[in-house]
Amino acid sequence: MSLTLKNKLIPIVIVVVVAAAAYYGWTHLRQNGPGDGFVSGNGRIEATEINVAAKTGGRLEDILVNEGDFVKAGQLLAKMQVDSLEAQRDEARARRQQAITAVAAAEAQVALRESDKLSAQAQVAQRESELDAARRRLARSETLSREGASSVQEMDDDTARVRNAQAATAAARAQVAAAQAAIEAAKAQRVGAGSEVKAAEATITRIEVEITDSQLKAPRDGRVQYRVAQPGEVLAGGGKVLNLVDLSDVYMTFFLPETVAGKVALGSEVHLLLDAAPDYVIPATVSFVASTAQFTPKTVETASERQKLMFRVKAQIDRELLRKHLQYVKTGVPGVAWIKLDPKAQWPANLAIKLPQ
Repeated sequence: MSLTLKNKLIPIVIVVVVAAAAYYGWTHLRQNGPGDGFVSGNGRIEATEINVAAKTGGRLEDILVNEGDFVKAGQLLAKMQVDSLEAQRDEARARRQQAITAVAAAEAQVALRESDKLSAQAQVAQRESELDAARRRLARSETLSREGASSVQEMDDDTARVRNAQAATAAARAQVAAAQAAIEAAKAQRVGAGSEVKAAEATITRIEVEITDSQLKAPRDGRVQYRVAQPGEVLAGGGKVLNLVDLSDVYMTFFLPETVAGKVALGSEVHLLLDAAPDYVIPATVSFVASTAQFTPKTVETASERQKLMFRVKAQIDRELLRKHLQYVKTGVPGVAWIKLDPKAQWPANLAIKLPQ
C-alpha cells in the first residue's frame, strides 16, 4: 500500500473510531445516567397552540402582525371587512326607528280609544237616566189610567218612551263594549310594535357583536407562529388567519417504558437538557402520565424499541420561569428529560439546574 493511500485512510479510521465511541457512549453510558434513582426519555419542547380564526365568513382586510412577533392578550391582530355588516346594522337601526314610531302611534290609539270609552260610558249613564224617567212616567200614567184621570193614548205614548229609552241604553252599552274592544286592539298593536323594537335592538346588538368579532384579537399572550391567510382572501366561517403559541404554557412530551412509567408520580422533579442549549439545565415537573400504554412514536429509531409499549409523560415548565426567559423559548427543540424517581436522590453536578442569566 502506498504512503499516500495510508495517509488518506488514517483520518477516515480516526473519524470512524470517534463516531463509534460517541455512539457507544450515547447508547450505553447515557442510559445508565446518574443512577437507579433517575430515568430519562427523549422528547421535544411543545407549547399550547391557538388558532386565531374568523368567526363568520368574509374577506380578510388586513393582518397587523408578522410571524415571530410577540403579542399581548387583547392586541388587535387582524381585521375582516365589515362593510356588509355595517349596512345591515344601519338597516336594523332604521327598522328600530320605524318600530318606535309605531309604538308611539299605538299609544296614541290606546288613549283615543280610552277617551271613546269614557264618552260611551257617559252616554250609558244619560240613557239609563232617561230610561228611569220614562219608567216613572209610565207608572204614573198607568195609575191615572186606572182611575180614569188619563187617556189610554197617553199611557201608550209613555210605554213607547220606555221602550225607546231601553233601546238607547242598550245601544250606549254596546258602544262601551266596542270602545273596550278598540282599546284592547290598540294595546295589542302597542305590544306588537314594542316587540318589533326589541327585535330590531337584538338584531343591532348581534350585528355589532359580529363587527366586534371581525376585529381579530389575541386571546392571550403569545408569539405568532404562522400567518395562515393573507389580506384579500375570502375566508369561510372558522377560517384560520394566524397560529399563535402560548409561551407561558410550555412542556416536553416524552415516552417511558411500562416498567418505569408506573414509578413516576405527578409532581416529580424533571430536569430538561435541550440539544440546542446543552449548557443549560431547565427545571420542570411531571404534570401528566398517560393512564394507558401505547406504541412508541415513529421517532424511535430501532424496531425492537418500537415493539415495546410506552406511556406518554408530560413535563411542565414553570410559567414564571418562562416569562423571565421568554426570548429564549423555542418550540420543537429536541432534548432529554431526566426524572428523579427517588425523592432522596441528589442531582449530579452535570444535571444541576443552570439557567441563562
